[in-house]
Amino acid sequence: MEGYENHEGLEKNERDEIFSKAVRAGKRTYFFDVKATRNNDYYLTVTESKKRYDKDGTFHYEKHKIFLYKEDFEKFSDGLTDAISYIKDVLKVEIPEQRVEEPIAVEESINTETFTKVEFEDLAE
Repeated sequence: MEGYENHEGLEKNERDEIFSKAVRAGKRTYFFDVKATRNNDYYLTVTESKKRYDKDGTFHYEKHKIFLYKEDFEKFSDGLTDAISYIKDVLKVEIPEQRVEEPIAVEESINTETFTKVEFEDLAE
C-alpha cells in the first residue's frame, strides 16, 4: 500500500504506535497518540478515558477522542494557551501545580504480600 513503506525503521503494523503518552489525571486518563496517514502525514489523537460502572457492578470505559492534524497544530496550541491563560489571569482561578511525590522507602520488615495488586487496564490499550 502506498504510504506504508518502511519509514525510519517502522513497518506498516508498527505505524499505529509512532508515539504514545498516557497521562493519569485523577479519575481520567489522557492518551496522546501520534499516528500517520497513508501519505505519511502525521496527526495527533487526544483521548480522554474514564472508567464508568454500570448498575450491575460491571464497568466500561467512556472515551472521547479528537483528531488534530498538522495544519491545525499551531492554532490549536494557541487556542489552548489562550483559554488556560484566561482561566488563570482573568478569572483568577488557581491551577494546582503538579506534585511530585517522593518515593516511600520500604523497610525490609514490611510484608509486601499483603498489598493489593492494582492493574491499570486503561493503560493497556
